[in-house]
Amino acid sequence: MAAVRAVRTAGEGDTPRRLFDRIGNFLFDQRLEVDPANFAFAYHLLSDPDGALARAVESLTDGGVRLTKRDIETLGCDIKPVSGAAAAKEKADGLVAKTQMQVEGFEDMVHAMRAETEGFGRDLAASAEAITRSAGDNAMALGEVARLTAEMLERIRTAESRLESATREASDLRTKLEEARDNARRDPLTDLPNRRAFEEAFAAQSNAGQPVCLAVCDVDHFKSVNDRFGHAVGDRVLKAIAEALTKSCGAHLVARYGGEEFAVLFTGVDVNEARATLDAARASVSTRNYRLRESDAPLGEITFSAGISASPGGEMCSSVFQRADRLLYAAKESGRNRVLVG
Repeated sequence: MAAVRAVRTAGEGDTPRRLFDRIGNFLFDQRLEVDPANFAFAYHLLSDPDGALARAVESLTDGGVRLTKRDIETLGCDIKPVSGAAAAKEKADGLVAKTQMQVEGFEDMVHAMRAETEGFGRDLAASAEAITRSAGDNAMALGEVARLTAEMLERIRTAESRLESATREASDLRTKLEEARDNARRDPLTDLPNRRAFEEAFAAQSNAGQPVCLAVCDVDHFKSVNDRFGHAVGDRVLKAIAEALTKSCGAHLVARYGGEEFAVLFTGVDVNEARATLDAARASVSTRNYRLRESDAPLGEITFSAGISASPGGEMCSSVFQRADRLLYAAKESGRNRVLVG
């Protein structure tokens, strides 16, 4: 309960010094290392005692349970400080989005210019025809006007051609930018959505108040596969499991969350339906006869364990993920190759 008391007393006339002291006390009480990640987690927790993170910690530590390093990593996924490669990636994503907006604005401008020049060209052509019909005694002067008008029309046609080409280029660039933004949310090995895309999708459902079920799946003894057969074989195993999950889960979102861990976001079904769906995928994986490509030697049994937790909506992804993750580890401790719900 020390964590709960520390959070609840936050904000009571805190000075920077008092906040610093309470962060240290929190880390000491929870027996956590004083490292940048844990310090940042404690700062976010204690500086917002009424926030969603504080509520999640209170739920986890109810009954005197201490936070673990894995708890910190899971709960902190939405508020981790961005640095290094992650910061560069975030900056690049921002530039892509900004550039895409500029391209779309340019494309709209080009369309407007083309419409204006087409209308101007029609007006000039009509004027030239009228001038020619009413030439009379001023034929020479009117002929010069007609010549100039024809020259202007030719220039307009050239401009229209260039604008059309620019429009195509802008459209192609926008398509490529959209592909780049999609790739930033996709796992290159399995071609599944990645952790970032999964958490964005969860947030969208949760913010809309939609009930969902979140499943966490982990390949059993995956380190042993890599150690015995190499990472290339391990990658093929991950692809096979990604394919089985995608096939069994249908329209539900399947993502590679990281390493040998997958996540599934079930919408429009209850926890029992979600379990039946995921259990079908588990059975498909466990009954498949895996062999090495090079020698056709048997690879051995490949299985995964999973935990599923339901959410009524309005929760943080980290809170629901944590519940499902605990069920996953309970499944592993009870023999692996099974799905538990809670």
